[in-house]
Amino acid sequence: MTARKTRMSSVPAGDIDEYLATVPGEARATLEKMRQRVSAAAPRAVESIWYQIPTFKLDGRALVGFAAFKNHCSFFPMSMAVMRKYQDELQSYDTSKGTIRFPIGKPLRAALVKKMVKDRIKENEARARKRAV
Repeated sequence: MTARKTRMSSVPAGDIDEYLATVPGEARATLEKMRQRVSAAAPRAVESIWYQIPTFKLDGRALVGFAAFKNHCSFFPMSMAVMRKYQDELQSYDTSKGTIRFPIGKPLRAALVKKMVKDRIKENEARARKRAV
């Protein structure tokens, strides 16, 4: 595996606190900020580990996730539509399909995280309404 794809710990965590306990200091602090920002934007979301990454779920559906790697941290909006909507604001970050990579010690701006999480909530609500019909 390349450094880009190597998560900080190979031991599966049971919850976000266990995951963060395996992450070195500065990266852990960075992810704690991300955790707080997501929690503030989605106070009803439930924390979980999904596909071995810290993930917030709302009404049983994945909302967003984040993770630490050897040389960076990542935020996973889990939506290409959200990635496209904010592509101008994401130009200074290394992005790929569904992933925003940012330096350890420099979490994504709180306002950007809030907007992306709110849009993900709207997407999930729209999907739920569509399925209910």
